[in-house]
Amino acid sequence: MILSGIEIKNRLNKDIFINPFEDNKLNPNSYNLSLDNKLLVYKNETLDMKCPQGTREIIIPDEGILLEPQRLYLGKTIEYTRTENLVPMLEGRSSIGRLGLFVHITAGFGDVGFSGFWTLEIFCVQPIRIYAGVEICQIYYHDISKPFENYDSGKYQNNKGIQASMLYKDFE
Repeated sequence: MILSGIEIKNRLNKDIFINPFEDNKLNPNSYNLSLDNKLLVYKNETLDMKCPQGTREIIIPDEGILLEPQRLYLGKTIEYTRTENLVPMLEGRSSIGRLGLFVHITAGFGDVGFSGFWTLEIFCVQPIRIYAGVEICQIYYHDISKPFENYDSGKYQNNKGIQASMLYKDFE
């Protein structure tokens, strides 16, 4: 079952933690999250799953930044979230998708117990200008059957910023 917006608000600071939280971002069954002003891009054109990836940081200026097609940009949400006893899910907003902007390629599924900023895997179909602070995606919550185990991965839990892939740690 997906939680309603009313239930999301009822569970704030109990099972659901969103910081900062603004009432106007609450939807009938989700909450809008906003894009931070930093992006990462990979330095190398060819990536190797077994190796850490070098990245370069880009700051989104006030006038926005033009994203290039066929290039992956990693961003993050302004909001820090923590979820207990529920499964958080992330989706792009329909208005964003209608501009040909993908907010996550595959990582829209969260784990019960996740705590941190959401890293966004941003990809565009055609050139598009984006802006820091835009409500770019939405988080929604599913109930989970019990018993369950909380997410406790050392790779992405309690992150402080944008995180490049750490898949290489699976090979260690």
